[in-house]
Amino acid sequence: MSSWIGDAWSNATTPQPVPSTAVVVGTAVAVLAVLVVPVAWHLARHGLTIVHEAFHAGVAVLVGRRLSGIKVHSDTSGLTVSSGKPRGPGMVATAAAGYTGPAILGLGAAFLLSRGYAVAMLWLLLVVLVLVLVQIRNWYGLWSVLVTGALVVVVTFWGSSQVQLVFAYLVTWFLLLGAPRAVIEMQAQRRRRRGAADTSDAGLLGRLTHTPGGLWVGILFVCCAAALALGAAWLVNLQVG
Repeated sequence: MSSWIGDAWSNATTPQPVPSTAVVVGTAVAVLAVLVVPVAWHLARHGLTIVHEAFHAGVAVLVGRRLSGIKVHSDTSGLTVSSGKPRGPGMVATAAAGYTGPAILGLGAAFLLSRGYAVAMLWLLLVVLVLVLVQIRNWYGLWSVLVTGALVVVVTFWGSSQVQLVFAYLVTWFLLLGAPRAVIEMQAQRRRRRGAADTSDAGLLGRLTHTPGGLWVGILFVCCAAALALGAAWLVNLQVG
């Protein structure tokens, strides 16, 4: 057991060789294709939802709210239930964490990759998935997290160094590019539901802060776009010099 832990720690803390430009650009292009193909986006969107709800839950706990559980649905929507003060900075932070969460995780992943720590980045994903797993409260959500986790486990433990590297870049680009894509999707849904109650995170943030929900769409998008710009710069800079 101690030998296994030692090997895992060594793999996670040993930098891997810098990837070729083809890997960096090719994985970005592959993710862009996923984002624009409806069927592929719907399937991959579940992974983004898991991270979205994980950040809702994590921030809720950090600000002192009591977490009741997480649900992920087949239509790629999700729900995190927590109890505590219905208003105030803590509730605002909790509501804002969902759409910014994938961007923040993607930025952290890009930072690790920029220093060659692809395996450490995969372990970070596993930690997030385990934390979500213990809070899942519906069968579809359980299935989604288990399938996603199984994929990450297979790559982390049995994938070659090249497979781990390519997978890490695919996931990182997906988080960075998918985050602003999800905000755009939210705004499109808000427009389609015009006249009905705005149940989106932007709508909730608007009600909590007495500001227009559209303002929060802009804020969330700018945050995600900024994370994408910085994360992409880190990844591309690997190829400079």
